[in-house]
Amino acid sequence: MSSAEDRVRPNVGARLRNGGGTVEGLVHKDCPYLSLNNSLEGELHAFLTDDDQLHTYDDLTKVNPVTPTTVLKCLQARYSVKVFYTHAGCTLVALNPFQPIPDLYSLEVMKEYHCAPQPQEFKPHIFIVAEEAYRNVQGQLEPVNQSLVVSGESGAGKTWTSRCLMKYYATVAASSSVEKSQDTVERIEKRVLDSNPIMEAFGNACTLRNNNSSRFGKYIQLQLDRCQLLVGASVQTYLLEKTRVACQPANERNFHIFYQMMKGATDEQRKEWKMPHGQRFVWLPKAEKHVEEDCFQETIEAMVHLGINKERQRQIFRILAGLLQLGNVSFSSSTDDSQPCDIKEAAELLRVSAEELQMCLRVRTLKAGKQSVLKPCCQAECSMRRDCLAKVIYAHLFEWLVTFINNSICSDQSTWSNFIGVLDVYGFECFQINNLEQLCINYANEKLQQHFVAHYLRAQQEEYVSEGLQWSFVKYQDNQSCLDLIEGSPVSVFSLLNEASRLNRASDAKTFRVRLEKELCDNVNISWDKFNKVPHFTVAHYAGKVDYQIQGIVEKNKDPVPPELISLLQQSDDSLLHQIFTDKETDSLTTKGLSKVTVVSKFKNSLESLMKILHATTPHYTRCIKPNPDCKPLTFEKEEVIMQLEACGIVETIHISAAGFPIRSIFFYLQLIILTRCFADSSDFLQQEVEKLLEVVSQHQAADASCGFDSEKRNSWVHCGRTKVFLTQSMVGHLCSHAVQRWNRAAAVIQNSWKKWRSITVCLLWQDLLKALAEVELDDAKDLVEEDVPVLNPVIRERGSVQLSTIQEPVTVRGWPMGLALASAPSITVSLTATGFQKMMSVMASLNLPSRRRGYKVETNQYTQGLASIRAQPKGSIKLHYQRSPLLYADRQPDMKSDVTGFNEILLEKTL
Repeated sequence: MSSAEDRVRPNVGARLRNGGGTVEGLVHKDCPYLSLNNSLEGELHAFLTDDDQLHTYDDLTKVNPVTPTTVLKCLQARYSVKVFYTHAGCTLVALNPFQPIPDLYSLEVMKEYHCAPQPQEFKPHIFIVAEEAYRNVQGQLEPVNQSLVVSGESGAGKTWTSRCLMKYYATVAASSSVEKSQDTVERIEKRVLDSNPIMEAFGNACTLRNNNSSRFGKYIQLQLDRCQLLVGASVQTYLLEKTRVACQPANERNFHIFYQMMKGATDEQRKEWKMPHGQRFVWLPKAEKHVEEDCFQETIEAMVHLGINKERQRQIFRILAGLLQLGNVSFSSSTDDSQPCDIKEAAELLRVSAEELQMCLRVRTLKAGKQSVLKPCCQAECSMRRDCLAKVIYAHLFEWLVTFINNSICSDQSTWSNFIGVLDVYGFECFQINNLEQLCINYANEKLQQHFVAHYLRAQQEEYVSEGLQWSFVKYQDNQSCLDLIEGSPVSVFSLLNEASRLNRASDAKTFRVRLEKELCDNVNISWDKFNKVPHFTVAHYAGKVDYQIQGIVEKNKDPVPPELISLLQQSDDSLLHQIFTDKETDSLTTKGLSKVTVVSKFKNSLESLMKILHATTPHYTRCIKPNPDCKPLTFEKEEVIMQLEACGIVETIHISAAGFPIRSIFFYLQLIILTRCFADSSDFLQQEVEKLLEVVSQHQAADASCGFDSEKRNSWVHCGRTKVFLTQSMVGHLCSHAVQRWNRAAAVIQNSWKKWRSITVCLLWQDLLKALAEVELDDAKDLVEEDVPVLNPVIRERGSVQLSTIQEPVTVRGWPMGLALASAPSITVSLTATGFQKMMSVMASLNLPSRRRGYKVETNQYTQGLASIRAQPKGSIKLHYQRSPLLYADRQPDMKSDVTGFNEILLEKTL
């Protein structure tokens, strides 16, 4: 059977005709993968019966025909042989193995992908995505800043993938090669990596779908300097699920940090935290379950590396222990004061008065004009205020940790120029009971899906049409109507929710449901089950339908915090607790009335800021797929996978990539010039050069019959649009191969011609130089001190110059084949900075320093002018040091026609 690359895809072709082209995409009118005709069914059967070859398809665009069935079968075959990464056009598909694969992410593998001339030729890997983004920054391709978008549902492996990306950049972009404090360098890279275990401990939890589920979103900016070395990072977080502290869903756990404390604490720590062995906490369900993330010592070590000292650690863990004790507090009915709640241990750990804490939880303060009225709370209200206190403490502590981490790892703006962002957000969620948290999480996933659709599925096809390609649009699922339902204007779920939250009365679930039905009944993405007695609404997301419970959703959106609780915490004797509630005054705590910021408003604003960043960067997509719902190692369930493939638009992406031209590079023009060696200014230059380029490559490949590079295939690989040239991956491969050969031949020519060029150049330069020196020696030395150096010959000046740090005007560079000398040198040490070829020439140069009044003065040999040597460091500036020499000018500037006697050779301490 022929290989996948040699097959001809049905209904896919392209013709290049005198500058105007035709590209016919693989399209089905109703759906891109339904209603298969007989021919396609035959090919489908042939493809699926070739089981021995399915695992070899490292790019799903090679699959023929492209259907959900063929894509699924290919992924299953690769997964069965433990191949977890597969290209899908512009995206990378990552299947979670649910078991450690250490050899796949070793240091040697990182170096292999980083040092490869063409990493795309290697097996698909997350490191290819990372390296492509890194090389884009190195090449300064606009937009230079990069974003790695890691998406997928909960348990698909997003957190692990993000962790691998950060480790990769901390390795390949390590700044340890630069000559500076090695300890400082290691701390920078170590701190960036150590931010992960802390944030996962405080922000991740074990859920039904994932043992290490992120309960917050984060965008990590890895900051690179002008040499593309890692110098710092910053973290931006989104919507921590703080309700989990006081309310854990059935069969799920609280945040990891609480279980780490329970299992890793020493006897001394347990005594301090009032946490004896065997004690049970209401807010720590499933405490007997052990997961890999229950590693307390790793969290402690990360805190130490980030600069959190022992005393601050004690305060953090004491506060967390106080929250656990607070969860064990129960309340009696308001009429039974003979059974007060046991709140002493929680108050001691939080360093607040037990009496005042009990008063704040059991009595609320009402404002009646200028007077305050105290009203006892019922049992349910007391529990709600207790939970509110725990949530606000944990949320503020989490924010303080993020701020501390940023202060520790973030570099000053002046030291970095570009960044690579890694986005790790909560995956799409659908539980038995879904509330405000799930609505916000799924809304975030809708926004990311829209970004993918807008950036690739829609924008790329529209570009083909605008460039003159006769392109038939591949249909895809556009989720704009769902976003209009959630966030649209003037009426949406969010707007109605905010409206209900700002009313100064208790919310009613049935009333809010009626309001939703009345205002949003025309949107096809929302529905209601009229036979369900529990008030709810159903949203048809891109990944599936989700039922949202209305009960309590308005109160959660209000997120009320009684002011007396904040006042109590501000008076705490714990310096950390006092600090985070005194310095941190949020709008939700200080603003009154209708202007109060709700949860969805705050989340929407922060998400819009994130989307602006993504739109201003070059995105790279990685789709993480969860192969089975139970997280079983190497278990592939077709139904689970196919739902995820269809939801995120993988099949449509493959269609567009296979039929289109996914390559984007501004260097095509440069490569074209290299290959054709032709320069022109005519208006049809681009078209002519493309034709010449094709002829060159065709002739080059004609001798190799195995490549099958015929004219028909050539025309299907390149299309010249109105302003752009579109290339397939195959064409780029041929171009790169041909360009490398041309580069090698050119390098050989340059090497063979170097001696001859150097001799001619030196001869011309030194003839002019000797003439100028002879004229200078005829002048009186005293006059020379006050006069400027004569104007240099244009031949000398055009050879180039460098900028010295202590001289305003550029200094002329003069080639010298054997050593280094100064025509005229001041009596101080100066330095110049040059890189690449300029630096090499500078080391092989003599410098002519200008003379100026009240500045640096030129002195003849009678005034004991000294000779200079250049000490070049591999990656630093070039320093010039002047030493006395008895040599005359004739000795320092030898005649090219005679032997040199008495010449001072200049020795370089380090070579380039």
